[in-house]
Amino acid sequence: MRTRVVVTGLGVVSSIGIGADAFWSALLDGVSGARLVDVEGIGTITAFTVDADEVARERFGQREVRRMDRAGRMAALAGALALDEAGELGCAPERVGAVLGSAHGGAETLMEAHRTFLERGADRVSPFSVALSLQNSPVAAMTRMLGLRGPSGSCGTACAAGTDAIGMAVSAIRDGRADVMLAGGAEAPLSPVVVAGYLQAGALTRSTDTGSASRPFDAHRDGFVMGEGAGVLVLENRDHALARGATILAEIAGYGSSCDAAHLTDPDPDGTGAARAITAALADAGLAPADIGYVNAHATSTPAGDVAEAAALTRAGLAGAPVSATKASHGHGLGAAGGMEAVATVLAIHRGVLPHTRSLADPDPAITLDHITEPRTLNVDAAISNSFGFGGHNATLVLARHIHP
Repeated sequence: MRTRVVVTGLGVVSSIGIGADAFWSALLDGVSGARLVDVEGIGTITAFTVDADEVARERFGQREVRRMDRAGRMAALAGALALDEAGELGCAPERVGAVLGSAHGGAETLMEAHRTFLERGADRVSPFSVALSLQNSPVAAMTRMLGLRGPSGSCGTACAAGTDAIGMAVSAIRDGRADVMLAGGAEAPLSPVVVAGYLQAGALTRSTDTGSASRPFDAHRDGFVMGEGAGVLVLENRDHALARGATILAEIAGYGSSCDAAHLTDPDPDGTGAARAITAALADAGLAPADIGYVNAHATSTPAGDVAEAAALTRAGLAGAPVSATKASHGHGLGAAGGMEAVATVLAIHRGVLPHTRSLADPDPAITLDHITEPRTLNVDAAISNSFGFGGHNATLVLARHIHP
């Protein structure tokens, strides 16, 4: 019999709240974390930024905070909050591992090191600049601060990375390599070079209306709004969780991934690759499309991406399922998105309320889905969370209400 993997803790650091309860309340209240940000060399853009440094200093101390990149600080804090909720794990640190997704890792550190190199010379570049700018910087910070000594890794599948990281962590538990895994994603991408690249690729909105710049599925959407943050789940061998008396919030029932292998940045417009990931996740969970009561969509608010995802949902038999995109509230966290949205999906199942797409005023007539435009009280037994990334990476999780036996 296959090992079942459950969720026993949630941690989130976001523009709309730090901690799962604050995050959830803001989602249901329709709060937007967007604000106007001045980016060096670019000007004013709309972005979802996080003010968590003081909380991190209180938790870890000033010295340690200075030895972490911004993404690492958010990852470590989200992991600590998730462990707070999970409680005493009852196993050796060697049996507790971690996998985090991040598209840009320590981008802020790399930018600062480059500026120092140009302005002050090579011998003034910080000796920490390499370690703090690597893609694994967020997971390295989290494991170090929390003393996690089990299997660890970093996933870099662009905006699918957080969801893929959770899938990798599930495999570690199913294979018996760990009893507990922390998994999700962290991102601090608001480096001028990163922002400029996305702008030049035509991916970001030019809107400075913080209330409606991020509007997934809307007929007037014109690009995503970049966000920073972290979302981390404590995943656990179900038998281990039951033995220690843990509160089980949900179950990771299935995971699927695929690749479009079609374009450098754009999704397959027919949604065939994404549909394969969804279908694979359903098969892994042993569920049919009719069993899914909620879809937390990737829906970034780009013209092509939202249509492609709707096509994928239709191909996978999920056109009739209630759908929302929480990015309208917390922004597109890139590699962190899958972690943050998995947190939202677990809470939807556990608390019996489906979060809405806060800024959906004029649905695109080309997208015929059951849009959730106000919080919907509904108990669902299973839901999916989608994440799709540049390079054609597709990842889907099936999350389910925990059912005995």
